[in-house]
Amino acid sequence: MDVSYGNVPEGAVWAGIDTHADTNWLSVVDARGRELRSEQLPATADGCRQAAEIILAMGAPVSVGVECTGSYGAGIARELAGRGIPCYEVVTPGRPGRGRGCSKDDAADALRAALQALSGRDLAVPKARNGWVEGVRALCVVRESLVRACTSYANLGIAIVREAPDPVRSAFAGLGAAGIMRRCASSGMPAGCSGVAGAVMLALCRLGEAWLQAKKSADELERRIAEMVRAGNPALASMYGCGPIAAAALAIAAGDNPERMHSEAAFAALCGVSPLRASSGKTRRHRLSRGGDRRANRALHVIAIHRMRTDPRTIAYAERRRREGLSDREIRRCLKRYIAREAYRCLMHPFDLGEASAGPELRHERIAAGVTQKAAASALGVTASTLCDLELGHHQFRELAQRYRRWIDDGFPMDPDKGPNGD
Repeated sequence: MDVSYGNVPEGAVWAGIDTHADTNWLSVVDARGRELRSEQLPATADGCRQAAEIILAMGAPVSVGVECTGSYGAGIARELAGRGIPCYEVVTPGRPGRGRGCSKDDAADALRAALQALSGRDLAVPKARNGWVEGVRALCVVRESLVRACTSYANLGIAIVREAPDPVRSAFAGLGAAGIMRRCASSGMPAGCSGVAGAVMLALCRLGEAWLQAKKSADELERRIAEMVRAGNPALASMYGCGPIAAAALAIAAGDNPERMHSEAAFAALCGVSPLRASSGKTRRHRLSRGGDRRANRALHVIAIHRMRTDPRTIAYAERRRREGLSDREIRRCLKRYIAREAYRCLMHPFDLGEASAGPELRHERIAAGVTQKAAASALGVTASTLCDLELGHHQFRELAQRYRRWIDDGFPMDPDKGPNGD
């Protein structure tokens, strides 16, 4: 956003806010960069309302630069957005960015944010935190912590069992981590255990109970996340290979206002899957960015791995690229970029299921014709589970749905030597 002095409205002002846990520092400047007001306010609901009223009282606000809109500045960003005041995220400069001899305090940081808002450079639209994605984000944060706790408990339980006395170690022989934890949680103190063995069994029982409780809580949160994702963005939830946790990670990366991303290339860069040139000499290649949202990047990676193992179209693509000389890592890089493009379409059109919505209709036509699902899957060259996912609308198979429709329109040809169109 570049501001030209020729078309600045009368009485236009710009503001910057340096945010902290307990206080916010507000700075208001005019079109020439002169500071009109500088004030410290409490970081409470009343303080946020007071800051918005001060900005409106000083003139017509063009934009407000707020630091840390994802943490300390979330409250003031919501207040400004609710009043229709344009709010942007500004990056807090480090010591090199401030320059030699520049002061560092709250008032100077607020003024620096206001001047950045005036310049219109390096401003980003903050994520909205007033929709279903924000609720999913809170659930994902807690679930991830519970999963880490389960892993820690299981590792600790295995270590204790390995070095336990023989009576205790033999009670858990042949069991994996989950089996050890479940037996610890379900079995009480065995008879005849005393001394060191009794103390070890007591520790394992309490550890198993903690593991089981954390696992139940994590599973409950995952079910709730899946429900919220299916209700908020059914297109993303039905994307092939995209489970509820992966869908939640992609939705969280985009936020409740995905329209802030101006293109699917911007979303790919946000997820760290935009290719970077890594050519040297006669070698011409690209690599993935190491930046971006790493949770969203991991979600795209999981989807790509699943598709390379189960999706016939992706398997064929991977084989073709291998013949062209690409490594599996380069193939995954390409797939993650394609999946990011597909996810962007789902984020921008959350209720457009495309061919996935035609699955139940195709299923009814197949049943009415007396064709079994196994026979249909064989004729289409896919597995029965893949066809089942399409018919139930769980995943999007756009190319498969089109072939399925042509196969039905051609009268269900079952000759394995012929294609779905009878060719």
